Amino acid sequence: MKLLQDKVAIVTGAGSGIGRSVAIAYAREGARVVVSDMDEESADQTVRLIASEGGEGFFVKCDVSSPEDNEALVWATIGKYGALHIACNNAGIGGAMAPTGMYPVEAWDKVIAVNLSGAFYGARYQIPAMLNSGGGVIINMASILGSVGFANSPAYVAAKHGLIGLTKNIALEYSSKGIRANAVGPAFIKTPLLKDLDEETMNWLVGRHPIGRMGEPKEVAELVLWLSSPKASFITGSYYPVDGGYLAQ
Repeated sequence: MKLLQDKVAIVTGAGSGIGRSVAIAYAREGARVVVSDMDEESADQTVRLIASEGGEGFFVKCDVSSPEDNEALVWATIGKYGALHIACNNAGIGGAMAPTGMYPVEAWDKVIAVNLSGAFYGARYQIPAMLNSGGGVIINMASILGSVGFANSPAYVAAKHGLIGLTKNIALEYSSKGIRANAVGPAFIKTPLLKDLDEETMNWLVGRHPIGRMGEPKEVAELVLWLSSPKASFITGSYYPVDGGYLAQ
């Protein structure tokens, strides 16, 4: 039997990068996947990739910074598949780069809204649906910058630190009720978030990883898949880096 046979999963930010790889991995292991993103064209491509491998999924547009969109996403999932068992709150943005004393207030508000409040809004509506479905798993996509700082990224660092705290709280409150929650912390991964960086910056970032390269989205997806499966049944409230040795320094 496949790892996620007969499970229903939501993946936010599933139109590209890590989210797409997670959605495909979930579907490959038997889950019916709700592919959520703001970019309909990219999300539709993810749905097609799932179908090409014999999986099942459909698209629901969602701005995770909107509580109403998160609620509607969960209701659309229940309406389509009748249950919710897994949620990977992956959607995120990088935001502006500036020191804290010069950081644009509107940029701070947007990063916190998407990267932290978005995961809270998701969990706020996912948890009741999971309780009604007999339990579930929440995976919050944090970052290595959820445990260390990174100059000129105060909003992103603060949001990802907060996301790990939120994950621990969910685990404390709901593990006894059948809902596990864990956070995953990728290092720098080859995703569209890095597409605007110049070659010098990219080479510098590669050099920060002792393994000598950046990660691939599918390498993060493999950990997310495992944590979402019954194989990780005693694991909750934890944070798991996927970082090529970044945090070992």
